[in-house]
Amino acid sequence: MSATQTKPNRGYGRWTPLWFLAPAVLTLFAIGIYPTLFALVTSFRRYNIARPRDGFPFVGFENYVAVLTDSTFWSSLGLTAQFYLTALPIQVVLGLIVALLLHKPGMGLLKSLARVTLVVPLATTYAVVGLIGRLIFNRDFGVANQFLSVLGFGPVDWLSTPNGAFAAIVIMDVWQWTPFCALIFLAGLSMVPGEIEEAARLETSSKLALLRHVQLPYLLPGLTAVMILRSADVLKLFDMVFVMTRGGPGSATDLISIYIQRVGFRIFDLGTASAQAILLLILTIIISRLYIRVLYREVN
Repeated sequence: MSATQTKPNRGYGRWTPLWFLAPAVLTLFAIGIYPTLFALVTSFRRYNIARPRDGFPFVGFENYVAVLTDSTFWSSLGLTAQFYLTALPIQVVLGLIVALLLHKPGMGLLKSLARVTLVVPLATTYAVVGLIGRLIFNRDFGVANQFLSVLGFGPVDWLSTPNGAFAAIVIMDVWQWTPFCALIFLAGLSMVPGEIEEAARLETSSKLALLRHVQLPYLLPGLTAVMILRSADVLKLFDMVFVMTRGGPGSATDLISIYIQRVGFRIFDLGTASAQAILLLILTIIISRLYIRVLYREVN
């Protein structure tokens, strides 16, 4: 056989795979990498688009110092943490209960129907969830007050009081994301080997022991994914809260994303807003690494 034998022509050239990859790479660069790089560069400049005559001079870490010494930034971040620590445990517990109920033997048809219906809240956009929330928690004709009247309680002015508005956005977030937790946990439970689970059921009648010693190792990877995704999502949660309360009343629902939007697009100080966004990105990476280190376990 000749050493210089040519390779068979497979119908495409050497650069053909790159042409197929190019649209995805360009899209990722346009909507992900370029905005991040732009925010990083802007965070080191005095960048106020309402005063273009001042130019955009390089100011080093001046914007970051301003953010870290801004009490409003820390109060908004604390409120976001309070929202996260309130909504996420409810979503995880309710999602786990729904997944365990659907995982019972003989629930095949109900499980198939649930997988379809649970996707509906996830497919609803944040802005629409906010509009639905405004209707549900309307003082005069909202479903929430009609339900309370059946139980004998008076009408609650949900969106005009600090505690009511905060509770309303928590309830709507729980409504939208509990199905996501349920689907993730249901997928984890379906990975438990049937013979191991059946043997464990014969060994103990305690469902808590079964969950802790047999099912929990298979749920931890999904739980880690839920914690990471929800952490990133809560830090950038804007549409639903803005449509429902616009951060009010007062600053009762002024989450960190609402505050950054106000700095960037009402005060037009893009330099400070970019520094805030970069700090949130760093915080998200730290939290994600922490969850992976503490929670994630490989299942053997």
